Amino acid sequence: MPPVTPPAHPTVPASRRVLAVMVMVPLLAALALWAFAWPATRMAPRDLPLGVAGPAAAAAPLEQRLAAHEGAFEIRRYADEAAARSAVQNREVYGAVVATPQGPRLLTASAASPVVAQLLTQAVTSQAPPTAQAVPVTDVVPAPAADVRGVGFGASVLPLALAGVAAGALVSLGGLRGGRAVTAVLGASALVGLAGAALAHSWLGVLTGNWWAAAGALALTVAAVAAGVAGLHALLGKPGIGLGAFLIVLLGNPFSGAAGAPQLLPEPAGLVGQWLPPGAGSSLLRSVAFFDGAGAAAPALVLSLWAVLGVAAIAFAGRRTAPGAPAPTDPAPAPTSAVTYS
Repeated sequence: MPPVTPPAHPTVPASRRVLAVMVMVPLLAALALWAFAWPATRMAPRDLPLGVAGPAAAAAPLEQRLAAHEGAFEIRRYADEAAARSAVQNREVYGAVVATPQGPRLLTASAASPVVAQLLTQAVTSQAPPTAQAVPVTDVVPAPAADVRGVGFGASVLPLALAGVAAGALVSLGGLRGGRAVTAVLGASALVGLAGAALAHSWLGVLTGNWWAAAGALALTVAAVAAGVAGLHALLGKPGIGLGAFLIVLLGNPFSGAAGAPQLLPEPAGLVGQWLPPGAGSSLLRSVAFFDGAGAAAPALVLSLWAVLGVAAIAFAGRRTAPGAPAPTDPAPAPTSAVTYS
């Protein structure tokens, strides 16, 4: 009778694995609760770009009243209403207060953030004298009629993040390497972009503007996530997928500022979020969908860096695999004993 080697057993005792589950799950739950609840409960304007326009003598009192909100606004001066309106349309400021002989006038852009537009309206109105007339408000770049509160736009971030993580994980765990992995990542991202534009732009009306630009922004966001996750797996193995999911879902999604604005999040959440694909993707999508591409350069660069670095990691791992050799896998645990039976 030929010798038979018993199957390998895990090197970690079952009791330790049970303890690990009991400890890790509550820790992950606490981390997720912190990541999602902390920014949401600490939303307030922090150096929010706001314009003030008009003659210096009339604009100075407006600036002083706005400065009473210490640290809330970053005031930028403009010569007249036309210059302020152009700044709003180019995403230089979220809104502008214009000094006129009849009193202040407020310019907003609810497409940039309905939450910020409402906040600015309340802040400027509260600073007006009690006997003054109501402050006129002009929405220079309005949000889509189908999504005036921006709820649909904010809800689009998590599905894109999950699609990218799923694509990167499937490519990695499916054993794809090198050019095939890159093709799968880019192909899946392009199809998600097309499907997302068909749903959010053509059907739901959450997005407006150029259809193909919106599809491209969606595809680039998913590609950045998928390539990042697959690249981390190529460098670190299976733990890389967990790290990618942590960065994208647990940090990137709540820190994106898509539901409001990055400047409403507590520091440094807003800044960190814009360096992660969900935050950069939401900023890029706003620019191409509502502002004709104004302000799109920085988030597009961040997403491109994630995609390029991820693809480079995938290619590097593919070169390390010899032609014709099986794809590398995580090493199996060594058997605890090697007993031969006859």
